[in-house]
Amino acid sequence: AARGEEEEKKEGLIEFYDSFKDMFEFFCKNTTIHGTIRLVCSDSNRMKTAFWTLLLLASFGILYWQFALMFSQYWAYPVVLTMSMHSEAKMFPAITICNLDPYRFGLVSEHLVQLDRMAEQSIAFLYGINTSASLSHLHEGNIHVQDLPDIGNLSRSGFKLSQNFPLLRMPDRAGKKHASVGFRLCNATGGNCFYKTYSSGMNAILEWYRFHYMNIMSQLPVIINISDHEEQIEDMVYSCQYDGEPCRPSDYIHFHHPVFGSCYTFNSQGTDSFWTATKPGIPYGLSLILKAEQKDHIPLLSTVAGVKVMIHNHNQTPFLEHEGFDIRPGIATTIGIQQDEVNRLGGNYGKCTTDGRDVNVRLLYNNSYTLQVQPRWLRHSGGRANRVQKCGCGYYYYPLPPGAEYCDYNKQPAWGHCFYQLYSRLRNHHLNCFDQCPKPCRESLYKVSAGTAKWPSVKSQDWVRQALRHENGYNSTSHRKDIAKVTIFYKQLNYQSVNESPLLSENLLLSSMGSQWSLWFGSSVLSVVEMFELLIDTLVLSLLFCYQRLRAKTLKVAHTPTIPT
Repeated sequence: AARGEEEEKKEGLIEFYDSFKDMFEFFCKNTTIHGTIRLVCSDSNRMKTAFWTLLLLASFGILYWQFALMFSQYWAYPVVLTMSMHSEAKMFPAITICNLDPYRFGLVSEHLVQLDRMAEQSIAFLYGINTSASLSHLHEGNIHVQDLPDIGNLSRSGFKLSQNFPLLRMPDRAGKKHASVGFRLCNATGGNCFYKTYSSGMNAILEWYRFHYMNIMSQLPVIINISDHEEQIEDMVYSCQYDGEPCRPSDYIHFHHPVFGSCYTFNSQGTDSFWTATKPGIPYGLSLILKAEQKDHIPLLSTVAGVKVMIHNHNQTPFLEHEGFDIRPGIATTIGIQQDEVNRLGGNYGKCTTDGRDVNVRLLYNNSYTLQVQPRWLRHSGGRANRVQKCGCGYYYYPLPPGAEYCDYNKQPAWGHCFYQLYSRLRNHHLNCFDQCPKPCRESLYKVSAGTAKWPSVKSQDWVRQALRHENGYNSTSHRKDIAKVTIFYKQLNYQSVNESPLLSENLLLSSMGSQWSLWFGSSVLSVVEMFELLIDTLVLSLLFCYQRLRAKTLKVAHTPTIPT
């Protein structure tokens, strides 16, 4: 009999509890979760049992509240910035220089003369100043477009300067001593008009002149190879040296800007080892002696004389109208560079793009994707597309999308009204530029500091001019008014890298959850498995009890005696 009882007490492969109470009591006595055994040991003391029950439930509630906070923070995908310093040889940045002397194309020269006469009349009307002498043209300095025999002069074409945009002095407003100056722009029907005004008459004249100038320049063919003109870099750069070595023809590319004139970009691609900077300091930088004369200068297009210089990343379009700085003639300028790098995570942690291909705005420039302090790419590419789509034409400043044409008020009389309103919305951030154009995931920023000194000095200017005359054909008799010297160099090769990293990664999330679990229950992952086991046992036991009750009801109905009639 004793042997039989022993066999009955042996543990089977699968054990089922007789009741939920037995199952719960077994779990509380054997689990590794702290505090659960107090529910069984104190069953004779209902107050203690109630206290420990409430304490365990409160602990569970606080635990999962902490879990909810952790997951909400994790799904917010916060980032933390880490800064590190590096020191190594690196590529010299791209340098763009412009002579601030745009071409007077022979194809539009007559219209530029007419525009200058209109400007003379407007200035005389506003201020009573005769500017005919200062705005006179040097026709012998005109640059003619080559290899365009089928186009002819625009004076024979249908283009005419419009007289519908005169400069006006606005009525004085209350509290203002000086009246504003501007010009009137209307839509196609003439029912919606506004005045483009400026508190400074000088700014109003410059913008009015540029508005007409862009209409004139839009008459030029879209495809003009400016490099076909007989202009060499020697016409602008007297001397070029990098790291003590003379620059080579392959080190620069030439392009023409409608406002800033003839431009050259040095080290545009950043792939030539010649431009690798191995030492910091002035002797190891880029040294240029530049011509700063204004042979074909258009005085009402730009009031600045000198050279425009911009430091930017490789394979990047230089937006000279918003960046860069001016070099004054007769001055030696030294510019020190300090590079910083920014690496963004992207994906769920922020909106950024690697190369711009995943952005839903057409990139009009065949260069790398960039986004500086202002949304340049959208402003000059996406904003450009908006102008073409809404105004029906493209601004001459920027490249044309396929199938579009440049704005001409002879063909689109209301494009100025559309353009300035759209540009106002763009400046006031009403076009969602930052939403459409994310920041680049990797970006290089250049901090610059400059110093200036007179050059050449009074005692050295004679032999400097003689040397330039002997080497470069310099024939000016002015004193330091048409040459400038600029030196660009790395102040140090150390650079600062700012990297984004997840504030709460998957490993850190699991670690924090384990810490909270241990804090409130003093257990581990295996304790969680025990709880899942309890849930499975509860489910299985519930199904067994339901099955037994259902089977008992079926047997009871089957054995019910039939009452004879």
